[in-house]
Amino acid sequence: MSTVPPIPAHLLEIGDLERASIEALLDLAMVMKARPHGFVEALRGDTVVCYFEKPSTRTRVSFAAAAERLGMLPLLLRPDELQLGRGETIEDTARTLSRYASAIVVRTFAQETVRRLAATSSVPVINALTDEHHPCQALADLLTLRERFGRLEGLRVAYIGDGNNVARSLLEAAALVGIEAVAACPPGYEPALEGATIVRDPLEAAAGAHAVYTDVWVSMGDEDEDARVAALAPYQVDARVLAAARADAVFMHCLPAHRGEEVTAEVIDGPQSVVWQQAENRLPTEEALLLALVTRRWEP
Repeated sequence: MSTVPPIPAHLLEIGDLERASIEALLDLAMVMKARPHGFVEALRGDTVVCYFEKPSTRTRVSFAAAAERLGMLPLLLRPDELQLGRGETIEDTARTLSRYASAIVVRTFAQETVRRLAATSSVPVINALTDEHHPCQALADLLTLRERFGRLEGLRVAYIGDGNNVARSLLEAAALVGIEAVAACPPGYEPALEGATIVRDPLEAAAGAHAVYTDVWVSMGDEDEDARVAALAPYQVDARVLAAARADAVFMHCLPAHRGEEVTAEVIDGPQSVVWQQAENRLPTEEALLLALVTRRWEP
């Protein structure tokens, strides 16, 4: 008798998922990507609230599109459009939104915000990015790697640069699915993840890698921009770094990118770049995530 992979009540970080759950979600996402209009009746009549405290392109549009493909109504809200901006508590907001929506998607600064929402909400809460975690990006990254290499087990991924929320979620996801992950970061910029493999030399990290990944050096809310750029300058992903990886290696970036800083134009716009495939895969993975969390099953 087969065991159904568990479905978490919320997705606040990659650690809320098990390996079997990730594999089930990626399986469903691949079906949804192949059938973009095949699930429009799955959640017809439901609403998803998308509460965004931070600017967004890919997350905002992909979640709205994913909801539409499921037949849901996406409500995209800013802080100034809710009573949160006038002192209503997070808990009261969660209780209220739970009466109207089938899921709540949150893009905010503090991880504590999504934790407090989830603790009070009676519907699933999805972390669409905090300063500590970016689980939705990591799921899209896994789908991209599986599409490119046909598997996840045994791959090697090198993350180079600032060990931020993207790096943390990527390394957490890699550990769950059998990917060997290593991060090359300067001192003081390591990902906040116990047990992560950290090196100082980008070439050492990239050696033999199937994928070389980086992100912007200065994110929203970061201070001491000049100091960050100076510390991270030796960690730019250029042709020399990519050449240290396997001949069939891909370059990955969660976007937006700053050409000439964390990556050269030659690399991100070159033939090994899969950054647009990553961006595209935000949609089917989020569509699968919404369906699974709302219906409590992996099949429509």
